[in-house]
Amino acid sequence: MFIESLLPLPSERLVVIAETAPLIQAAAVLRTGIDLVAICRTDTSLAGIVTKTNVVEQISHCQGASCTCAVSTVMTRDVLLCHSDDSLSGLWLRMKDRGIKNVPLVDADLKPIAIVTARDILQVLLKEAETEEVLLRDYVMGFGWH
Repeated sequence: MFIESLLPLPSERLVVIAETAPLIQAAAVLRTGIDLVAICRTDTSLAGIVTKTNVVEQISHCQGASCTCAVSTVMTRDVLLCHSDDSLSGLWLRMKDRGIKNVPLVDADLKPIAIVTARDILQVLLKEAETEEVLLRDYVMGFGWH
């Protein structure tokens, strides 16, 4: 199974802001259901992400003007990305290894398309495992096989 089997993903999970935007703008859009903000360059390619953790870390030592810094100064640049032709199981393993629950889905130009969640992947993988279990049980029981 590939990421494309998840499409279309809910568009409301994808929030994109410019890398020159103030961090407070990213903080304002992080809410229930929005755990990361895609930060894009002027050519709309992904430059990084900002998570609730990034915001909290910055605010914890915020003094004066540092509270209004550009989002690019605190964003995570080493981002795990996925493409529509990536395998679900491969992405799940990479997410699990890095302890990540959300990954930007990007096109060939690195433009964000959607946010893939661990829940999205696990639902499909669980359904696939259940189907395989039913087929195996039917095979063992001799149903439909002659």
